[in-house]
Amino acid sequence: MIGLSVDSVYSHLAWQASIEQNFGIKIPFPVIADLDQRVSRLYGMIHPGAASTATVRTVFFIDDKGIVRAMIYYPLSLGRNIDEIVRVVDGLQKNAREGLATPADWRPGEPAVIPAPVTVQGLRERLEQQGSPGQTTWYYKVTT
Repeated sequence: MIGLSVDSVYSHLAWQASIEQNFGIKIPFPVIADLDQRVSRLYGMIHPGAASTATVRTVFFIDDKGIVRAMIYYPLSLGRNIDEIVRVVDGLQKNAREGLATPADWRPGEPAVIPAPVTVQGLRERLEQQGSPGQTTWYYKVTT
């Protein structure tokens, strides 16, 4: 995990100290100063028409190959939801490990979606399985 902000290193240090003093939480990840806004602009994190330092609060989920797999944008006025962030990480890891998709509100241990077939042969195999546990239709089947 890495934090990135258009604020200065001194602002980051003051923020980290404030979080620790007021809430008893130590920030366990580095926070990078993006003073020239180069990275923030590349990732679309600057609010158009807003103050020059008003960035969109954004969570990027980047895999070990450097590919952005998911992102969540939050306005400055809305706090982040760590449970949702962890859920996204869990779902992305399940997909990478098992090739399964996760339905809305999925949590680890719950059924996952077996992707729809993408070939005629796959379609025929799925049609032959109709009525099997977890299969609603040829394109929607969940693990049991």
